[in-house]
Amino acid sequence: MTLANLLDRFGDGAVLGTVGVLIGFAFGAFAGHSKFCFRAGVVEIARGQMGARTAIWLLAFSVALTATQAAILVGWLEVSEARQVAGRGSISGALIGGALFGAGMILARGCASRVLILAATGNLRMLVTGLILTISGQASLRGVMSPAREALSTLWVVEGGSGRSALAILGASSWIGVAIGLALLFAAYRLMRATPITAPEVASAIGVGLTIAAGWIATYALSSVAFDGTKIGSITLIGPSADTLMGLINSRSVPLSFDVGVIPGIFIGSLVVAWLTGTFKWQSFEGGTSMLRYIAGAVLMGFGGMLAGGCAVGAGVSGAAVFSVTAWGALVAMAIAAAVTDRWLDAPSTTVEPSPAVVR
Repeated sequence: MTLANLLDRFGDGAVLGTVGVLIGFAFGAFAGHSKFCFRAGVVEIARGQMGARTAIWLLAFSVALTATQAAILVGWLEVSEARQVAGRGSISGALIGGALFGAGMILARGCASRVLILAATGNLRMLVTGLILTISGQASLRGVMSPAREALSTLWVVEGGSGRSALAILGASSWIGVAIGLALLFAAYRLMRATPITAPEVASAIGVGLTIAAGWIATYALSSVAFDGTKIGSITLIGPSADTLMGLINSRSVPLSFDVGVIPGIFIGSLVVAWLTGTFKWQSFEGGTSMLRYIAGAVLMGFGGMLAGGCAVGAGVSGAAVFSVTAWGALVAMAIAAAVTDRWLDAPSTTVEPSPAVVR
């Protein structure tokens, strides 16, 4: 059955939502098993301890970038109409928002995707953090925090199209994109050789990267035959989480889309892996100070992610994989701010990635 037939039979929303759930499920399962986490990788680098978490993130990132650019080369993907490239972008939003998000993920001990994944393992701290992050994101998009977001986003604006594509600015093609991806993949391989990473973790990290490329390819394929102007994109969390939560609160049903399907897909995929591996464990806050830290981090990530145009996955991996200038700017800002915040708050600690069994 062709894609057009599927859309005719079940409707655009149902097909897009199902694809989103499936790709989200795969991402959640792979990311949960590999402990894929941008925050953990940055902390390792900031403390001079480049190891397994850095290698896992770099492997997933390089696979996502290489596979996405290869898909463009063979004609499976065309991203000129993607939001991260086609629309007007904000350099100031990417840099300021990225920095706020980076500081927030250190305070909350996880980026948006890691918060969702850990919430699925029984971590009630992350469940509360995720809800506050989502509310903060919605307030930044359409609520009380939106004037501040709009003011900061207009400080430095870049036009869409070639002005927002790093490859176009450099006069390069997707061949260069693939070459950069392969170079990063080789760096990840060298780092993995020096760290204790298991074969299943390596396979899962590769799976994370492939799900990012799969999101781009699937939405592009569906956009070519859908009737309602399906948006091209891949996995992102801040905006879809906010829209899903507000839809559940304000209406009897939520319009189905790829983005809406991704969120429950990630949660279910992470939950399944947690049950299968015996890592599901109820956890909660310990003391008011700890709770305040997580709340502050959630607010910073919600506002910063909406200002930057995405989280560490939505902008930092999905957006960077199509060489969006603003996405790369946000990723760098997140890394720098996270490193500085960690050195300021947590550097004396020797723990990079808290065990799910540890209650803080």
